[in-house]
Amino acid sequence: MNQTNIIARRIEDLREVMRREHLGAFIFPSTDPHNSEYVPDHWKGREWISGFNGSAGTAVVTMTGAALWTDSRYFIAAAEQLAGTEFQLMKLKVDGTPTIPQWIGKQLLAANDSTEVGIDGNVWCASMVEQLIADLRREGGLTLRTNFDLLRQIWKDRPPLPVNPIEIQPLEYAGKSCREKLAQIRTELRKVHADGMLAASLDDIAWALNLRGSDVHCNPVFVAYLLIDTKKATLFVNRMKFTPAVVSYLQQEGVVVDDYERVGQGLKDYFEYNILVDADEVNYNLYKKVERPIVSEASPIPFLKAVKTDAEIEGFHRSMIRDGVAMVRFLRWLYDSLQSENSKLTECSVAEKLRQLRAEQPLFRDISFDTIAGYQEHGAIVHYEPTPETDVPLRPEGLLLLDSGAQYQDGTTDITRTISLGPVTPEQCRVYTLVLKAHLQLQNLVFPVGASGTQLDAVARREVWREGLNYLHGTGHGVGSYLNVHEGPHQIRMEWKPAPLVAGMTVTDEPGIYLEGRFGVRTENLLLVVPHSETEFGKFLTFEPLTLCPIDKAPVVVSILTDEERQWLDDYHQQVYDKLSPHLAEDECRWLKQATMPLV
Repeated sequence: MNQTNIIARRIEDLREVMRREHLGAFIFPSTDPHNSEYVPDHWKGREWISGFNGSAGTAVVTMTGAALWTDSRYFIAAAEQLAGTEFQLMKLKVDGTPTIPQWIGKQLLAANDSTEVGIDGNVWCASMVEQLIADLRREGGLTLRTNFDLLRQIWKDRPPLPVNPIEIQPLEYAGKSCREKLAQIRTELRKVHADGMLAASLDDIAWALNLRGSDVHCNPVFVAYLLIDTKKATLFVNRMKFTPAVVSYLQQEGVVVDDYERVGQGLKDYFEYNILVDADEVNYNLYKKVERPIVSEASPIPFLKAVKTDAEIEGFHRSMIRDGVAMVRFLRWLYDSLQSENSKLTECSVAEKLRQLRAEQPLFRDISFDTIAGYQEHGAIVHYEPTPETDVPLRPEGLLLLDSGAQYQDGTTDITRTISLGPVTPEQCRVYTLVLKAHLQLQNLVFPVGASGTQLDAVARREVWREGLNYLHGTGHGVGSYLNVHEGPHQIRMEWKPAPLVAGMTVTDEPGIYLEGRFGVRTENLLLVVPHSETEFGKFLTFEPLTLCPIDKAPVVVSILTDEERQWLDDYHQQVYDKLSPHLAEDECRWLKQATMPLV
């Protein structure tokens, strides 16, 4: 049975249960009970019902239709994956695209069907459910049922919850002990007059306890909840994940352990006067079990986690050297291999070769996300990941967009290079240079303390906007320290994100331009926010590049760079050579010397 028929059968099974339960529609989000961006296989219900495997999207099925909403990163990929199925692609932030409640309302009223909509309230954060209830009410008085995990009845081979072992993240890499972090959290809770909090975000829990896991692909986290009060912290987790060392460690750090399924009971037993519960993080069904007064504030942990310790910053510097060595060896191999008449390079093979070279480096644990290797027109698919079905051979011409990263125990990397494999067109050179200029505009920016990423975003886009071009994804996101490659609360994007940038935060700088059916360009470095100066007008910050890898000079139209941009690129390449060459063989140094020569 092909994929199209499989999806059709699943929709049919779904509708049979919906009829029995008198539901007019059912909504599948991309999240899990912890509001994660990337989730364990057990909670990939949206992918299972629709066939679309992007990290962001919402699927809706009614008795007469099906639709999937996703953002610009996945427009092309989603259209391909949904082709032949009943699912209609809905492009978020595009004029004319209805909201989910609007579409459901129109569908149900036209079919004179049940006006009750179903969701699994365990995989929706509380704030989204409250908004959804209000929006559905406006669409003809639709109601929402939240206590129904429909997938239990129709997903017969559903993967179980993971039970992978948990490991301790050594203090030499974390920089602060678990006890110190819990004390920090309690200090922040007192500022908002909260006696405790429930932490549901998996990377927040891993950071707070200095523990790591492997329950989520590419993200070193484990499925758990953490309940903090004034005197103790309780970790709700499957005990099968523990080694004797972790059991002893948690006892030493004063962390009590209970079963994962008992978190609801833990909230009932919570004895403090009030509790902070972040409605943007905690799922709706769990939120409704809280019996104490709720302090409605954002969790303090993401901000504490985002400002890196000295040990974490040093770890980033070390991991970037190792990652840079792997990248240099990869680029040299790529160019040499392309010259062979018998070259059989493909998108998949270069992604695998880069993974192998990274795996040779000390402290390598995994890749930090599935490699994006898009050749020519595939480069225009923002989050394209090659598969055996889509894989294409590389030729000694055109552009390869390569977005990749690694999880080292002392740091997480995320780098994009657009690589000219041979002759490129004047249009490709112009777009490549505009993206480079956009990258450098943000890289070299000086800004006042207190500025948010949204205020900085337009600076990066200025050069591409001037040419009537744009990209719909964010310009930058935080990166964890041997944690998730996407980390908040700070972001650099057009949408309003008020979290300020603070010295010690890491953030990517990754503008891009994508011309559908032709090619795509993106250039990305990971940056560290650092102090710049202090004047009578206050303190100012700037960015220090952490990533160490040559930026391809061949497609650069030097004449449209400013003197400052040219000088920065030359200085950066000198820094790349100086820091990486001591770790490379003599022939590798010769290659790197040529790759980092000044622009002419």
